[in-house]
Amino acid sequence: MEKLFAAKPFLAKKLSMTSLRRRMIEDMQVRNLSSQTQATYVQQVSLFARHFNKSPEVLGPEEIRSYQVYLTNEKKLAPSSIIIAVAALRFLYKVTLRKDWRLEEIIPSPKKPQKLPIVLSPEEVLRFLACVRNIKHRTILTTCYAAGLRVSEASCLKVTDIDSERMVIRVRQGKGRKDRDVMLSPKLLEILRAWWPVNKPKGWLFPGDLIGSHISRFTVEAACHKAHQRCRILKPITPHSLRHYPEFWTIQDKLEVSAPNPLLTGLGAASVCRLTRHSRHLD
Repeated sequence: MEKLFAAKPFLAKKLSMTSLRRRMIEDMQVRNLSSQTQATYVQQVSLFARHFNKSPEVLGPEEIRSYQVYLTNEKKLAPSSIIIAVAALRFLYKVTLRKDWRLEEIIPSPKKPQKLPIVLSPEEVLRFLACVRNIKHRTILTTCYAAGLRVSEASCLKVTDIDSERMVIRVRQGKGRKDRDVMLSPKLLEILRAWWPVNKPKGWLFPGDLIGSHISRFTVEAACHKAHQRCRILKPITPHSLRHYPEFWTIQDKLEVSAPNPLLTGLGAASVCRLTRHSRHLD
């Protein structure tokens, strides 16, 4: 019996990699899934196995249903968190274990509620950024806001990704492992040029504490949390939510959704529609 997925954390380190875990990792590697996705899927399958203290190979539809009920009613996880577990289990049973199941029925995915975003006014954004005391943290959060970047994308920017001739920022291997260009506003270029002499980065635009590394997502999130406490704005503020504000204010200025706009690149059609509905509510 495969025991690695069912092993407790302190025992898992002592056990050699079993064929089930190895096959699943190899299946993800040949499909070129990101390392973060691979780690997340392995973790979710491990939690599933530990819940029953059995290998996933001997667990079937009834156990899967019971586990989903447990996540929903006892753990009270958000639908977005359950969707991650569902994706991992679907991959395991469909790809690695090759089960000929109707996955939509055996491993259903919860419906994710659609909510309008809570948007900061430009004045609130300025007030928030003014409370970020470290210039590197303030610059990267400003970049997330002004260019609509995810924190993972902004933290991985290199100096050479800033193209002042074309006035674009090259985002390399963003969500879905896709490269894309986003608009570089003159104001953001001015802010980035003010940041460069402070640290004079040669590789990563926002270097981390370790030599040769870029700033971590957790460092940026911690800086955002501290600034949020200082500015005393009641609305929730995260690095991820900041990236939606430029799209909102562009749409609020009556830009047609169908018009080509680099700021909207990487934002799903559903997100654009939600932001549009939000703007109409404020008219």
